[in-house]
Amino acid sequence: MTRHVVAPSAETPLAPAPFLKVLIANRGEIACRVIRTLREMGIASVAIHHRVESGARHVRMADEAIEIAGDTPVAAHLDGNQIVAAALSCGADAIHPGYGFLSENAGFAEAIARAGLTFIGPDAETIGLMGDKISARNFAQAHGVPVAPSVMPTGDIEVFVEQAAAIGFPLLIKAAAGGGGKGMNIVRSASELKEAARIATSEAKRYFGDGRVYAETYVERPRHIEVQVLGDGQGNAIHLFERECSVQRRFQKIVEEAPAASLLPELRDEICAAAVKLAAAARYKNAGTVEFILGADGRFFFLEMNTRLQVEHPVTEMITGLDLVRAQLEIAAGRGLPATQEEVVIAGHAIECRICAEDPGRDFMPETGAIQYLGVPEAPFIRFENALQNGQKITADFDPMLAKLVVYGADRNEAIDRSGAALHELALLGVTTNTDYLARVLDHPAFRSGSLHTGFVAEHASALAAGEIDTATLDNALIAAALGFREFHDMAFDVPEPHATIGYWRN
Repeated sequence: MTRHVVAPSAETPLAPAPFLKVLIANRGEIACRVIRTLREMGIASVAIHHRVESGARHVRMADEAIEIAGDTPVAAHLDGNQIVAAALSCGADAIHPGYGFLSENAGFAEAIARAGLTFIGPDAETIGLMGDKISARNFAQAHGVPVAPSVMPTGDIEVFVEQAAAIGFPLLIKAAAGGGGKGMNIVRSASELKEAARIATSEAKRYFGDGRVYAETYVERPRHIEVQVLGDGQGNAIHLFERECSVQRRFQKIVEEAPAASLLPELRDEICAAAVKLAAAARYKNAGTVEFILGADGRFFFLEMNTRLQVEHPVTEMITGLDLVRAQLEIAAGRGLPATQEEVVIAGHAIECRICAEDPGRDFMPETGAIQYLGVPEAPFIRFENALQNGQKITADFDPMLAKLVVYGADRNEAIDRSGAALHELALLGVTTNTDYLARVLDHPAFRSGSLHTGFVAEHASALAAGEIDTATLDNALIAAALGFREFHDMAFDVPEPHATIGYWRN
């Protein structure tokens, strides 16, 4: 491991910091996000990076950076023992996992505790309980949280198929240790059930090393509603209201909003109460998200619990005014919850669009390239969560999500209008992204009316497809973008010194 250090922030915290130094076991935009809160709290930050990321933005933002080794960048970020050793070597007293990578790895949380460090998240036992979908489902059912009719693994595929068919169709077959849509199949008839179970089992073994699958009633045209919860580990928990995450492709979210669209207050209260009940029963500690499937008839069922900070947490921050990373740090230090339930209120509406390096016209296939120009919309109601910089190579080493455009409005209509305008203003050249596609999603009448469900993308595929762009329009767009890039403008028009160095401050 190699390390570099820069001068720590000179800002003085208003209250004693809960930790002196925190290592962030992650990268990219979430690492930058955590660093910002650490800086505000007067806590020193430590970034980790593979050698190919040495010039990355999160590395430059941190007070200290440590290089970690691995055959691939992902392998390095999944090496928990090396990361714990890095934290010990630099004198960190806590580790924040971000999301993805090792954030929901019970073994990693346990290793951190054994090393005498604090894990900014729940304990290993809770992660293990909720990380297994079957144990989580059983726990939820035992504590009065609604679950869909289901069949658990039997060890005998013939018996499993027979019991699953008895529930009735359609069914959803899911991997017990799964996530991200892997090991998941919808079955609509008995004739396809056995083969679907075999395929799901094979995928579960390949992706998670655990071939257990289970089947549950599939809710047609469901909405995906999740509730942000905070727990103090002593049986006390609160919710920060819900998020709508129904617009997805390949079972993965691309648009999230808070609060959920067109959700009756009584139903909101019921769903949020169920999430708090689960978190309190588990004596949950730190930030977590309880996810539900909501049917058109108003019935909702427990889906899973994510024992980490979510990608979409900024929309909750925008409508509640709470800093979730700060809350995580305070709870991990034993300082309790940041507010009472009565103190948490909704103000306005927020929408998050995930900007991904992918081509919606080719079934959202990931794209690679290098960022030639980045123009970011700016306004008091916009957060552009990213770790991007001009010239940065976008490779297949990591997830294709590049950034998150988060926009606030006084109500949902204003949030939609502002989000659409911001998407059109965002310029990212050098790699294909889904930016224009997201703008079409937000402008679709069904989205504006709140008619959302997890099949939204498939149902409106033809209306959301991009139209053909003529060559002249494309050329004009590229010229306009190039002229907005200052260095290109000065070279093209031979702006003499010292005027070129004056930059934007000229008459």
